[in-house]
Amino acid sequence: MNRQIYLDYAATAPLCEEAARAMAPFMVPGAANLPAGGNANSLHSNGRTAFNALEEARRSIMRDLGAKRPDEIVFTSGATEADNAALFGIVAASSERRRQRGEKGFVPHVITSAIEHDAVLAAARVLERMGCEVTVLGCDRQGFVEVRALQAALRENTVLVSVHLVNNEIGSVQPVEELAALAHGAGALFHTDAVQALGKIRVDMGELGVDAASFSAHKIGGPKGSGVLYLRAGTPFSPFIVGGGQESGKRSGTQNVCAAAGFAAACRAACSMQESEAARLRGLRDELYERLGSIACVHPSVEVERDSRDFAPHIVNVCVDGFESETLILRLDMKAVAVSGGSACSSHSLDPSHVLKAIGVSDDRALGSLRVSLGRCTEQEDVESFMIAFEESLRGM
Repeated sequence: MNRQIYLDYAATAPLCEEAARAMAPFMVPGAANLPAGGNANSLHSNGRTAFNALEEARRSIMRDLGAKRPDEIVFTSGATEADNAALFGIVAASSERRRQRGEKGFVPHVITSAIEHDAVLAAARVLERMGCEVTVLGCDRQGFVEVRALQAALRENTVLVSVHLVNNEIGSVQPVEELAALAHGAGALFHTDAVQALGKIRVDMGELGVDAASFSAHKIGGPKGSGVLYLRAGTPFSPFIVGGGQESGKRSGTQNVCAAAGFAAACRAACSMQESEAARLRGLRDELYERLGSIACVHPSVEVERDSRDFAPHIVNVCVDGFESETLILRLDMKAVAVSGGSACSSHSLDPSHVLKAIGVSDDRALGSLRVSLGRCTEQEDVESFMIAFEESLRGM
């Protein structure tokens, strides 16, 4: 093959042209950098220029996410920080409010799901060690959190529910709007990790009705190390990164204006082409599931009907009998094809995917999982090249 076939967009997307252009003025070295590269918190002209660029990026992302106010957009170092901040910050502030109302000895209850990203599950485990009560909801065989399961788990002391919008391994789209409404009806707040949803399905904070949401720039062609925490105005929140009080006191630290500009540009591009790209990627997704599923030793991890909107358009997940993920990934890599075995954040783990285990896939089969994920640069010829390389890899060629 003359070029790499990149099919790991759920791990990261290549930097898009729009983001690169937006960041270029901030990347000039030396004294020439000063006009654009000042500290956004400084009062002089360099600082004011940086501040204006930061706020324009904030307003742009606000519009694309359907938020109502610029200060609902909090820049972070990535979605992991945004997830952590949402769980720690909302639980701490909500619990303090309950205690101030006279509920002495109040023990907060948090609900999440078994198929969340590790950034949420690990944070929930920390909260549990700190004395919180935590309920982890199961899901059905297709990877959907059921509304009735949440209804049964809600308690008087539930302060936060966190369920992601799109699963990062199998692509199931969760009924977040219904789940959030149910949580609110019980007096709890709702957070969603929307990292794999942005640019792939319609994402609107007003429509979803959530109190908090996490986003990552590099999943949509923006720079790595840049994220956003959406916090609906009035949502109780105690910052866990403190210092100079930047980001309206919600996340201290000098802001990365360059990354914010790149994030905003990538977000604008992804949202503007979301509908057409989703339709195109669904076609490629469906073809991959059909062709892979026709191979005797390959088993789709979930049943995705043709043109289904219940699953994200860019994620394909299969299990291959008789192989471990690492073997196939390395064989494909030797043929210049990049895929993954699941979440890139846990790619060095020897354990089977917690997501596949949660939907009932056996450990032996889950150890042979492959995630093929598509994006803006994926073309039909990439699918053809992947299938050739995959079948050769099965034969050990």
